[in-house]
Formats: sequence, C-alpha cells, structure tokens
Amino acid sequence: MIKIMKYGAIPNAEIFDRGEVRTNVEAAVAAIIADVRSRGDRALLDYAERFDGGAPEALEVTREEIEAGYNAVDPELIAIMEAAAENIRAFHSRQVRNSFIITEESGRVLGQRVVPIEKVGLYVPGGTAAYPSTVLMDAIPAKIAGAGEIVIVTPAKGGAIPPVILAAARIAGVDRIFRTGGAQAIAALAYGTESVPRVDKIVGPGNAYVAEAKKQVFGQVNIDMIAGPSEILVVADGNSDPRHLAADLLSQAEHDRMASAVLVTDSLALAEATADEIEKELQTLPREDIARESIEKRGKIIVCGDILTAVDVANEIAPEHLELCVDDPFALLGKVKNAGSVFMGRNCPEAMGDYFAGPNHTLPTGGTARFSSPLSVDDFVKKIQYSYYTRESLSEVYEKVAKFARAEGLEAHARSVESRFEGDK
Repeated sequence: MIKIMKYGAIPNAEIFDRGEVRTNVEAAVAAIIADVRSRGDRALLDYAERFDGGAPEALEVTREEIEAGYNAVDPELIAIMEAAAENIRAFHSRQVRNSFIITEESGRVLGQRVVPIEKVGLYVPGGTAAYPSTVLMDAIPAKIAGAGEIVIVTPAKGGAIPPVILAAARIAGVDRIFRTGGAQAIAALAYGTESVPRVDKIVGPGNAYVAEAKKQVFGQVNIDMIAGPSEILVVADGNSDPRHLAADLLSQAEHDRMASAVLVTDSLALAEATADEIEKELQTLPREDIARESIEKRGKIIVCGDILTAVDVANEIAPEHLELCVDDPFALLGKVKNAGSVFMGRNCPEAMGDYFAGPNHTLPTGGTARFSSPLSVDDFVKKIQYSYYTRESLSEVYEKVAKFARAEGLEAHARSVESRFEGDK
C-alpha cells in the first residue's frame, strides 16, 4: 500500500526522501569501456553474444532493413508516429537560436555563431520494451538543429531490432543505426570502432550501466544528462478524480522498480481514495510486480494544508514530471520553479508528454530540475563567439586592458596589447 504522510507532522527529511539509488557498477563499466577501446567491433559482438542472445551478422543496419522494418509496422501506428513527429517538430522548431553580430562605429565587431554539432549519438533503450518515442524525441531536435550525422545505437535481441524502432528512425531522419546496446554502445560512440563512428555528443536514457558509461566518457564527448529512475509528482485538489490520479501515478511506477510516484494534495479524503484506487489498479496491471515495488518502496501521498503549500513541496522535490490537477492550473504555473515538464489541468496526463504533445520527454531527474532543462534543440548546437578590433578601436582601450592584466599578475597579457603601440610613443 502507498504511504500517506501529513506535511508538517513528520520530519521533512522523510517527506523529501527519494530513496537511495545504489548501482555499484562503476568498475564493471570501466572494464567494458576499456575493452571496447582495445578490441573495437570484436568486443561489441562478444557483448552481444553475452547479453543479447546472439551476435548479429553485421553491426550496422542497412537501408533496406530500415525500409523493411518501416513496411512491417501497422500503418495506423505509422500514422500516429508521423502525427507525433509533426507535433515534436512544431514545438522544437521554435527553440532554434540565431547567430548575431554587433557592429559599432568605432570599428569593433562582436558576434556569435550558432553551429550544429557534427556527429550525434542517440542511445535507444531495448530489452524488456521498445521505445520508438525516444527515437522521435531525441532525433527530431537534432535534425532541426542541423546536426551533420545522427547515429542510433540500440540493443538487438537475437540480432534483431524491433521494426517499430526502425520505422521511428526513418520518420525522424536518422542517418545510421547500429546493433549494440549497454555500456559497450556508449563506449563505441565515445571512442569509435571499426564500424561505429566516434561522435561529439551522446544523448538518450538507459539503465544504470548506460548512465554510468555516459558519466565516465563525459569529457571525451559531451552528454545530455545522467538520467535516473522515472518520476511523477501530481499536485491535486479535492475536486480531482482518484481513479485518474491512480492511473497517472502508476504510469511512471510501471517503468522501473526504482521509479518514484508522488501525490501532493490538500484533501485527506482524496489521498485515501487514491490509495484505494492504486491498489485496485495494480491488480490488473501486466507489469504489476514492477509497479507494486515502486509504489510500496518509493511512492507516497503527502497531505498539505493548502494547494500553495503543495506547490512549495513540489518545488522542493523538483520532479521530472509535474501534473497540476486543479481547476485553474495556469494560476499555479508561475509559482512552479523546479520541474522538468508540467502537465496542466485534469485532461493532460503525463503520458501525453511521453508520446504525442510535442514537448520533449527526455527530462532531468533526481532533483536536477533545480538546475537542468529538458532535451532541446540547444543540446545539438554549440556557440562560437568572435571579436574584431581595428587598430584605432584597440588604441582607445589597450591601456585599460594592460592595467587589468597586470592586476592579475599576467605581464605577458599586458605586453600583448601594448606591443602594438610601442612605436607610437
């Protein structure tokens, strides 16, 4: 049964406790990365034999295989994915940054160029489920940004990638796909192998091994974030339907035994009714064992004195997904400071964000929404700044620059600007 807590009646440490997430995979991941750096493709094939039920005949998926995968998917699902892709494009196209230039009469020119990242690697989880939504959410912003080459790595059970993943890749405009997953796939993207190209940035969620591998290769390549277990926090008033709240909480609990599902409400009656509905719903869920462990170990219902306090609690927790199930969610939106993605009102469940609405579903977890943002077009560009001074414009300020440099004890810096005017005195 999910725990019900009264805010203010128990220590805040218990209210805000996410539960410890221990993986202890650092050494194993380091060994895998070293192995892939040393043996390249051979290591990837050996890991596929060990973890995926057999090594594929070829690591890279051919264009013909991608086309065949697309044609094997239910046309109705293809149409749904196409519609979702359009929503994602429409939202993310508004995130595009422009270069700028500042030209002054003094002869000084300053500017910034926005330049796409040349090679991007997308990790798409596999194993117990296929996630075509991840393909769309990660690849489309990269495409809009103008990334030079978009590469997918994903586990291939028995050497096969689910057709729906191949179809989503075709819809999103992915350039290349490789049959490799886990920490070894991250190592391949970071350092390159005979088949897998070395990329400049790796994005996408994964298990503890994938997350640790991204952490260890950061610096060799850039990464989007270290994604932890899924989270949902629902702020709900007493007018909400407990059946809907239970369903929304379980939508994240079924992801992972370590997922976190939290309801914060001003109504004890709603809290108790929702707890009952969660128990009923659990009994019919196909992934009951996963969801039940999540709910019983990491789920909680927090009862507050009022809805504004509930929002304060949400800001302290800084959840990945935040639902505002209240009569006027827009009245509360401005008070939300820390959340990955916010779902407004009683008719916008978090699942809309996972699949269809358009905003990205790759989001900061573990409280990192306090300082991090959802995946966006910005993740696939870099900024290059530049400056230009004429001799005349430099002459107006070089003495100030030299004095500033000497204040920091950097004589060579000072001389580098003064040397251009030595003959003038």
